[in-house]
Amino acid sequence: MGLLDDKVTIITGAGRGIGATAARLFAAEGATLVLASRTASEVEALAGELRAEGRAAIAVAADISTAEGAQAPVTAALTEFGRLDAAFDNAGSGPFPAPLAERTEAEWDAVHGVNLRGSWLCLRAQLQTMVAAGRGGSIVLNSGVGALLGGFGDGTQQAAKHGLTGLVRAATADYAVHGIRTNAVAPGVARTSSTEDWFAAGPEFEAAVSRSVPLGRPARPVEVAEAAAWLLSDRASYVTGVILPVDGGTTAARTFL
Repeated sequence: MGLLDDKVTIITGAGRGIGATAARLFAAEGATLVLASRTASEVEALAGELRAEGRAAIAVAADISTAEGAQAPVTAALTEFGRLDAAFDNAGSGPFPAPLAERTEAEWDAVHGVNLRGSWLCLRAQLQTMVAAGRGGSIVLNSGVGALLGGFGDGTQQAAKHGLTGLVRAATADYAVHGIRTNAVAPGVARTSSTEDWFAAGPEFEAAVSRSVPLGRPARPVEVAEAAAWLLSDRASYVTGVILPVDGGTTAARTFL
């Protein structure tokens, strides 16, 4: 049996990077998938690929920074599959790292509109649906080591990621009684299509990442997806309210600096 057998599962930000990798992994683990992204062509192609392999997957074009967009994949899950069991709220965005005081208001709003507001809107819609159904469920947010460390990357991102920690803990306090588990994965730098420009800027960035990570390399997207799959699965049935570092030891090493 797969980790996610017969679980109707939403993935936001599913068109590329960690989200697309998670879609392929979750499908292999037996999940029935609702794939959401702002870019319809990406998730439609991915859903088609998975269906061609005999998996159950549908695509939803949605901007999760709006209430309507956050609700859209939930409505699609209920309409197409009759229920919602799990969600990986993975959608996020961020600019190239820069000092906090150099950020503009527009950059702040862009980062928080997706990473914090969008995650809250998705979480709200998913929790309401799971409570109404009365069967419990599991939700995992994609956060980052910026939620656990100061001075790592970019202050606008850190503020949003710290906000996600608050959402996870509040949801645990409010909804564990309904059998709903809420956790987050906190990756370090992962090498994806979204971060490739950072690595392409010059060898100094990759060298700095390698120096900061005890395992000596950035994360592979599948390593983050595997952690999320476990948290969503029944094998993590007594785990809730956790921010799980998937960072190659970065947070552990920083503790002693």
